[in-house]
Amino acid sequence: MQVTDIGNKEDGKIWHRNSTSTKGPMVTVVRTAQQAKTVRFLHVAFDTTGECFIAGDHHGNIYVFDIGRNRFRLVQKTGQACTALAFTLRRTSEFLVALADYTVKCFDKDTKQLVSWMRGHDGAVSSISVHSSGRYAITTSLDSAQLWDMDTFQRKRKLNVRQSVGIQRVFFLPHSNTILSCFSDDSIFAWESDTLFCKYQLPVPDCGPRISYKAFAVTQDGKNLVSAGRSNLLHLWCLENKQLIKVIQMPSQVRTIRQLEFLPDTFDSGANQTLGVLSQDGVMRFINIHTCKLLFQIGSPDYALTTVDIGPNGRHIVAVMDNGGINIYSLQSLTEELNKPPNSQVVVVKDKEVNQAVPKVKVKSGAVRKPSSSRVTQTKALSPAGACDDKENELPAGLNKKRLVALLKAFGEYPAKYRMFVWRSMLFLPENYAAYSSLTDKGLHTAYLSLHDKYPIKSQKLQRRLQRVLSALAHWAAIFGEVEYLPLVAFPFVKLFQNNPLLCFEVVATVIVNWCQHWFEYFPNPPLNILSMVENVLAHHDKELLQHLVDCGITSQLYVWPLLETLFSEVLTRDEWLRLFDNIFTNHPSFLLMTCVAYTTCSREPLLQCSQKQDFEYFFHHRNNLDVGAMIKEAYRLMSNTPVDIHPKTMLSDFTPLTKGQYPIFNQYPEFIVEYQSREREKIRLQEMEYLRERQELSAMHAEFVRRQAEQETYYAQQELLQKAEDERRNILAQEEEKLTRQREKLAAMKRELKVKELQLLDASRRRFLKHQQKVKASQIEKLDQEISRKMDLRDQETAVAIQDLEVRQMELEAQRKRLEEWEEVMNARVQFSQQHKHISPGKTGGLRQRSLPSSNRLPYTSNGTTEVNLPSTSAACMTQQHRTAATPRQQGRTMVCLNSSSPTESTSTNFSLDRGRAQLDDGERELLKEIRELRQKLAARPKAGSSVSSHSVHTLSSPISQ
Repeated sequence: MQVTDIGNKEDGKIWHRNSTSTKGPMVTVVRTAQQAKTVRFLHVAFDTTGECFIAGDHHGNIYVFDIGRNRFRLVQKTGQACTALAFTLRRTSEFLVALADYTVKCFDKDTKQLVSWMRGHDGAVSSISVHSSGRYAITTSLDSAQLWDMDTFQRKRKLNVRQSVGIQRVFFLPHSNTILSCFSDDSIFAWESDTLFCKYQLPVPDCGPRISYKAFAVTQDGKNLVSAGRSNLLHLWCLENKQLIKVIQMPSQVRTIRQLEFLPDTFDSGANQTLGVLSQDGVMRFINIHTCKLLFQIGSPDYALTTVDIGPNGRHIVAVMDNGGINIYSLQSLTEELNKPPNSQVVVVKDKEVNQAVPKVKVKSGAVRKPSSSRVTQTKALSPAGACDDKENELPAGLNKKRLVALLKAFGEYPAKYRMFVWRSMLFLPENYAAYSSLTDKGLHTAYLSLHDKYPIKSQKLQRRLQRVLSALAHWAAIFGEVEYLPLVAFPFVKLFQNNPLLCFEVVATVIVNWCQHWFEYFPNPPLNILSMVENVLAHHDKELLQHLVDCGITSQLYVWPLLETLFSEVLTRDEWLRLFDNIFTNHPSFLLMTCVAYTTCSREPLLQCSQKQDFEYFFHHRNNLDVGAMIKEAYRLMSNTPVDIHPKTMLSDFTPLTKGQYPIFNQYPEFIVEYQSREREKIRLQEMEYLRERQELSAMHAEFVRRQAEQETYYAQQELLQKAEDERRNILAQEEEKLTRQREKLAAMKRELKVKELQLLDASRRRFLKHQQKVKASQIEKLDQEISRKMDLRDQETAVAIQDLEVRQMELEAQRKRLEEWEEVMNARVQFSQQHKHISPGKTGGLRQRSLPSSNRLPYTSNGTTEVNLPSTSAACMTQQHRTAATPRQQGRTMVCLNSSSPTESTSTNFSLDRGRAQLDDGERELLKEIRELRQKLAARPKAGSSVSSHSVHTLSSPISQ
């Protein structure tokens, strides 16, 4: 068998070579942490393919094991132990984990992330059932069952029960919407998952004792249900007709059934026939439910199984071992013998042969035990006496006590992995299954029905197991129902053997018979004889300490009895306690008393410093800073150095194991006291039952009275509710009418408001249109203003040009005036010259003039700057015409006389003056300048005048110029 230790690895192979075993497991997976301590696996669960499964250990680590790929990996660290595991089916990578803090978490094995966190339970979740569609899941605890929606992870429904009726299991039927709920009173109900309507109830069997259903299994087609519990009987139910169709009795070794699982088969259409039954001895037996034939089995009492899961494809089985490991089985290898073809029906007859008698050898099947040491020892022949001594040291299962003692002295303790096995061998436990079953079948003892009130334990599972062990002890001997400190003695062993109640009972019974000798002789007082023995040993080895205790008023009931009644469980840790009891179980029963003395003497320094009683009480009821190894050595020293007269060994008998088959009678106690107490307790119980019966009758009468009164009150209350309902509906109708009226008013107001808004919108639109028109007009006016400005600029330019032209004209006129003045001077000079030359005849003068004038058409310049002008008659006529043109209208009416004009009546020698047109010319010039000045003033006074006015002004300005 291969063993794979995954240790602290997060990834690796499950096995390193192919398994050669045909009937055993393929591989065993264990996990050892620091200091070679084994971390126990608690639960396993296959996925929908059947090739992968998840496993959770005691430290909260979740591993995924892929059998097809031969790989494992760590996918989550929750930090606390899991109580149930399941895959969610719809999303194949997600799985559900129920933790010790009463919560359920959903993780993704691929991304290793938390998907959801579901809270709501007040106790540990014991099972998780997922619907075949993957849409819903049911989580079950002792006090409630809750239905969850796996899409939203919200709780849909919750099933609560009374405390007196606990829930065993609630689960879905395969490929159905039916939920089965099983309670501690053996009642089974079927519910509709959508409406939670009760479909039916299976009848509770009337025949035989109640077996307290604990385990359930349903075939894949959902037609048959198998239930079992604290018995070796299996009840096979037909769910179609709701009847019990068969009762199957398991072998006598089976007393309690822990788990039931059907083996899936591809060819039976879901009507499974092979059922696996896991019993209290850790063996899972597979039977055929129709033929009731035992097919094969896995596990053994030495390698017990605690829980098993079978892959949905029917290829592999995974089992969690009692030692915390995981066994992986191949179902094909386990059923290989069953699938063999039948033997041939043809028999060949042979002749008789001589000397064919071969001795028959009976081959016994059994497990091959490995040697305790890797070294090969040589076998030596011993003498008969030596052989007899060695036989005394032989223990069951091939162990030798001398070797175990040598191992204990060398290491101080037994290996943790084999401690339970060594203890079972050292104590010679008989494993009387039938005798123990007869004690447990009597049920809980009346003395321990309310054990949780006096000794509350956080773990309800541990509380129930302690209650069962104590009840079995009380049924074995009546005194154990009266001893108040018995739970303190049994509790450490119950916690240590909590998965095997038979071994726990026999260990406690062995301790009571051997290490608790003479404890009950002074019942109900403490064992004064035993306390005196311890005090005598202490007085011999440490008188000073004993004298200090006496001076402080401390008796042996205060410093010895607290250690004995708890078996050192209050003052030592788990590892220290186990180490101590390795030595106690190996030695004489008196070693326990020597240990009490050693504990006291090893603590002498702090005890000598104490003087108050409460300090001593605290010291012997709490853990202290004490070296357990030194205490054990001191106990061995006391065992060897104590005188015989006070040595407890002489007063206590040697170790006596329990008898095989039946437990011995225990009567080492004052029976009359126990019987008296029993009679008194029975009397009190009967009185209490009578009181309870009368109280129940009174309660029933009171309940009937209350019921009738409640019915009457309910009737009147209903009438009042109906009246109130009618009044409320009338009020509601009036309110609705009022609301309708208000709504109509609101509607009319809204219409008015809409009309006003419409008018406002129209008015705003009109204003907007007018504003737009104003903008358009303003734009046109702006354009006209720009045009006017442009024309005014043009007019200003034209006016400036006209002024420049006038200035040029004025300059021309000035030049003409100057020429005229020069010409007049010339003419005056000539006139003077003619007057001086009167003697010239006119004919000659005219001729002279005629000769002189044509000689030059231009005015000659003299040397002194004067111009000499010779004007012909034609020139003088033109000049006269020009002066006439420049004259004003009233001057035009005057008669203008030219230089060449001559009156016919006058002679040709008549004189004329050149200044005749000078005054007229000056007047015209002054008038022209005046008009120009007025025009400039008008232009300066009216810069914004129209184009017509401007053109008219320009015309007025140009008229004199043209004239």
